[in-house]
Amino acid sequence: MHSDSVNVILLSGGSGTRLWPLSNAARSKQFLKVLRDDEGRPESMVQRTVRMVRKQCPEARITVATSAAQVDAIEYQLSGDYQLSLEPERRDTAPAIMLAAAHVAWSQGAAADATVVVMPIDTFADPAYFGSVRALDEAVRSRVAELVLLGVAPLSPSSKYGYIVPAHGAGHARACGPQTVERFVEKPVHQLACDLIDQGALWNCGVFAFRLGYLLDIVRQYSDATSYEELRERYGELPKNSFDYEVVEKAPSVAVIRYAGAWKDLGTWGALCEEFDDSIAGDAWLDDETVTDVHVVNECEVPVVVAGMSHAVVVATADGILVAGKDADARVRDLVNRAALPAPMCERVGWGTYRVVASGVRELIIEAGRDAEWANAQEGVVSFTVTQGVGKLASDCCGADACCELRPGSCVRVERGQVLAVHAMSEMRVIEVRCDACGDE
Repeated sequence: MHSDSVNVILLSGGSGTRLWPLSNAARSKQFLKVLRDDEGRPESMVQRTVRMVRKQCPEARITVATSAAQVDAIEYQLSGDYQLSLEPERRDTAPAIMLAAAHVAWSQGAAADATVVVMPIDTFADPAYFGSVRALDEAVRSRVAELVLLGVAPLSPSSKYGYIVPAHGAGHARACGPQTVERFVEKPVHQLACDLIDQGALWNCGVFAFRLGYLLDIVRQYSDATSYEELRERYGELPKNSFDYEVVEKAPSVAVIRYAGAWKDLGTWGALCEEFDDSIAGDAWLDDETVTDVHVVNECEVPVVVAGMSHAVVVATADGILVAGKDADARVRDLVNRAALPAPMCERVGWGTYRVVASGVRELIIEAGRDAEWANAQEGVVSFTVTQGVGKLASDCCGADACCELRPGSCVRVERGQVLAVHAMSEMRVIEVRCDACGDE
């Protein structure tokens, strides 16, 4: 890769609890198709971010920094050219960015003087935000500072964000081009936030730009690994800290570029509902006379009826039901942490989706053309019964002939130690029943 390439690392993390029960540990908020593209089709924040980066900066080489748990969702939603850097464990943003930078350098062959721009994958912003990749690249190449940040012009004195304070006051901060950073202030109280805005401070939106060689030198302070694979195996050597604290605040020189435009973290129900085109998704019935400013998302196969409510969200999924005011996020968070199930009841996987129907029973939906495989490593028998679609059995488990056809009513029993492999010729629905007693029949 040549040094004139700009590399964009998109951070995709999140535990999925902020928008429970629509999001969960297996389906974080960035994968929810709650937005619309230019053609009015549903798209997720992941899809929108990648689309906007490609549109505003076509020459950018994209690397998604994520965990193995999100690979299926990313590959299902994204097409085209991109790379994946996979964290072996969650250790905060500093090690995630360091590992991704190692992938850019050692697996993709980027030059040490190539520019790297790091952005969250779940930010909702104007096209100019994504177009700032070019301005950040120019600033890094000009060596104005070791690190160049993007700062958002505040809309209000919010205490939810960190602030970047330019060195030369409000007048210089509103000028075009990079400005030297004097200091950082993390989530100030209201009055201090007002004072900071008067000084020209900007919101820290988590966008960083640097020369690849600069960050690799920092990585070498913690590990002498010489390949991406080796650094990934020794991931625990990297500091468990945020990139802001571990790198930005220790940098010898930092500059900031001002961005004045729409910028939202769609991590609360109030913020997310503002981007919904429709107030109802799914089978829901609202009383027009007594309901105002209520959004309903229903993924269940039963109807939801709402009356006598205002400024609220009603969300029903296989993982739970939420009824809450749009401003009650702080109150809801602790309750969700206590109420959320230990494992998701519905999950997207490489071959399709599954949902838990009852204890030991799942419905599997295998997409047409996909291959699915299950191994029974536990005691007892697992039975698979086809309820819809046609496929082929691609294994010889349970005495069945290899490649025999599966149709509605077909049942396959998988003993302990056996593997079931299926190729779906059309979309298939299969009921999986795990029962220890089956082996005694």
